[in-house]
Amino acid sequence: MEKKEYLYTKSHEWVQFFDASTARIGISDYAQGQLGDLVFINLPEVGDELVTGEEFADVESVKAVSNVYSPVTGTVKAINEELLDHPELVNSDATDAWFVEVEDIRDQSELLTEEEYKAQL
Repeated sequence: MEKKEYLYTKSHEWVQFFDASTARIGISDYAQGQLGDLVFINLPEVGDELVTGEEFADVESVKAVSNVYSPVTGTVKAINEELLDHPELVNSDATDAWFVEVEDIRDQSELLTEEEYKAQL
């Protein structure tokens, strides 16, 4: 699968499409910076349905617990199990530390290019 550029949501998630129906989702570097050191990540199960704009995960930092919202509607194909034991990986490299891989994407929110996302910050 060829990875494409990162696209972003206004709620600070990123999505990276492999093709029209498969993508990875994580949180932006800005979001992890605002949260501070992550101590726990709660991810959905493989096979769960994600719905555009609805919460699908949460992250706990030393400051607070925050929801993570899905930029797409589809089925969870894989979760990044490494994050369950090492949530600090998101702090190290937010764009490499994907949360879930989604397939059968049927809908997506209004996504921003990196330039548009940085402009709204």
